[in-house]
Amino acid sequence: MSPKQRLNLLRGLVFLLVILVSIYLFTIRDQARELARYGYPGIFLLSILSNATIILPAPGILFVFAMGAVFDPLLVALLAGAGAAIGELSGYLLGFSGRAVVENSDRYQKIFSWMKAHRTLSNLAILLLAFIPNPLFDLAGMAAGTLRIPVAKFWLFTFLGKTLKMLLFAFAGASSLDYLFGQLRILLRI
Repeated sequence: MSPKQRLNLLRGLVFLLVILVSIYLFTIRDQARELARYGYPGIFLLSILSNATIILPAPGILFVFAMGAVFDPLLVALLAGAGAAIGELSGYLLGFSGRAVVENSDRYQKIFSWMKAHRTLSNLAILLLAFIPNPLFDLAGMAAGTLRIPVAKFWLFTFLGKTLKMLLFAFAGASSLDYLFGQLRILLRI
């Protein structure tokens, strides 16, 4: 088997693995919420799981909001950001496999073309798309993999963007709980 054939076989296996993991995670999304009872490790694992799906929705941000009300919001954000960045490697690997399922999509083509034309700004694009709650980040991950952006750079900028986003949601969750308890105290004094 030639090196090119081995590479194509590896890409095909990665493609199949990412698709199977996405389907599996989507089917167990309700059971995955039980990980919250394991505290910080559960937050980390659930964040990996909710971000490892490709295009399929998973309730990661709502979970971070709720956990920010119960646990230290800074630790919740850091663990959820790290887990999210690891989970998002599935999109990167799908793009790296050379078989981006969405390569005929107009949105994918726009993101891919922009990242290809502005390679020096692609890290900033990864950070911004990771920060903004949107379903397009999977496409950016696929484009980054296709463009062979170094995986360490992809992970770092994804981690930064996801952690900043998780900080907002975790602290919003913590603040909402403080607000509710404050209102309850006011009611009990009346």
